[in-house]
Amino acid sequence: MYQYDTVDRQMLADRTAEFRGQVARRLSGELTEDQFKRLRLMNGLYLQLHAYMLRVAVPYGSLNPTQMRKLAWIGRTYDKGYGHFTTRTNLQFHWIRLKDAPDILDHLATVDMHAIQTSGNCIRNVTADPYAGATAEEVDDPRVWAEALRQWSTFHPEFSLLPRKFKFAITAAPKDRTAARVHDIGLVLRRARDGALGFEVIVGGGMGRTPYIGPTIREFLPANRLMSYMEAILRVYNRHGRRDNNYKARIKILVAALGTEEFTRQVEAEWAKIGDSVDLPDTELARIRGAFTRTGFETLPARSEVFEAAKASNPALARFARNNLKPHKKPGYAIVEISLKGIGETPGDATSEQMEAVADLAERYGQDDIRVTHEQNLVLPHVKLDDVAAVWAGLHAAGIATPNINLVSDIIACPGLDYCALANARAIPIAQHIAEKFRDPDRAEKVGELKIKISGCINACGHHHVGHIGILGVDKKGEEFYQLTLGGSGAEDAALGSSLGPALPYEKVADAVDTLVDVYLRERQDGERFLDTFRRTGVTPFKEAVYADAH
Repeated sequence: MYQYDTVDRQMLADRTAEFRGQVARRLSGELTEDQFKRLRLMNGLYLQLHAYMLRVAVPYGSLNPTQMRKLAWIGRTYDKGYGHFTTRTNLQFHWIRLKDAPDILDHLATVDMHAIQTSGNCIRNVTADPYAGATAEEVDDPRVWAEALRQWSTFHPEFSLLPRKFKFAITAAPKDRTAARVHDIGLVLRRARDGALGFEVIVGGGMGRTPYIGPTIREFLPANRLMSYMEAILRVYNRHGRRDNNYKARIKILVAALGTEEFTRQVEAEWAKIGDSVDLPDTELARIRGAFTRTGFETLPARSEVFEAAKASNPALARFARNNLKPHKKPGYAIVEISLKGIGETPGDATSEQMEAVADLAERYGQDDIRVTHEQNLVLPHVKLDDVAAVWAGLHAAGIATPNINLVSDIIACPGLDYCALANARAIPIAQHIAEKFRDPDRAEKVGELKIKISGCINACGHHHVGHIGILGVDKKGEEFYQLTLGGSGAEDAALGSSLGPALPYEKVADAVDTLVDVYLRERQDGERFLDTFRRTGVTPFKEAVYADAH
């Protein structure tokens, strides 16, 4: 992973010292909350329902064990002993005292971490495929380009006060694990027929109250022109984006208003003004790429007899391997995905002890590499098959060996009304109640891939629009109701979900999901996924069953 240099570290020290003075002025009453708000948001500090929340940046979801241990220590020292991993691969501490915030930022800086640009109308954390550098599917390592974008965008003077927040996602594999098509800008790395590297450029995706699947505005952008083209897009957005209406300020609204063709024309015209010089020199690209070059792989047989014997003697390990292990590009290795969706637990939460356990396993068995996924899980991307049993045992001891990746209980959920001042309804207990319905792992495996996503309000932090089953909390005269959508996808076949029908009261949501699953099992053909069955049958059989049960 990228290593900060003396310039990076001095920048963090200066920024933290500046914020320490701002906090002191707020605590003394010299600054009002309104005056302080923009300053704290520039440092990732939010004021939620019960306390301050600090959002820590985890660029492209990459952590090393030292950083993970520091997060664990901060959770234990300054919070309630845990942290919450988010759909932007960041980590949030939800119980922060204002007076402690500068000290926390100082501690983060000692391990090259910060909370800069995790809030505000700027370019937020750039996300990438959590399997980057480990999967044989990719045409290049997307982290290299995510890091280049991070360096380019941090404190960029022209794009520090955009009309609204701005989010990038980068993938380099046919299987999209980043939800690229529902980002402000999604970048898909491609190889041309002559082997040249470039990007498909997708602009104007997003969720919230007006969801869009982003259109492709350029099929192939030469990789060494990436920065100038991104600059052209952002200049058009900065020039024309709505600043008079917060609900219409995202770039998706501008793309929809202008139309894809006209928006593209303006971007291309702006790009032409910038000129045709290479904007990411080979020497700079090589410097960044060098940070992601991994040479520690051993020459191993593709099949591990040790691992096969361990699975044969341990059904729990075998189940974990079926669901949580993914193919690695190197023979004898596996990608191990760690579920933070234990039955009855809060999706995305990890205790300080669990974070330390993951750090220990990464250090001992995982080449010091940890990833955060946009689905609120963790990944050890480089584990020898011979070591998987030991990794599973360590995860099991820490209570995070749930074998449910991509299954019905692997639910995305925002913090909802338990924490967030913007929320209309709770999301966490809905996720917990649904997971309880599928506690039986045999039933969960029978159901197969099913992505449930829950948001506590229309801001859609839980990505409900692109859930196979999406659940949106709404307030009806002080009572919590939930609107269900079916058929969404945030993957390479991106789609927005279709409404199932009238909103359901809190106590009926988990039963409704149970009914939807029963309909799917009845209707599916030839091993179809839930999404495939819905696309074939349409909403009618699902709607009839749920509302027959609801009355």
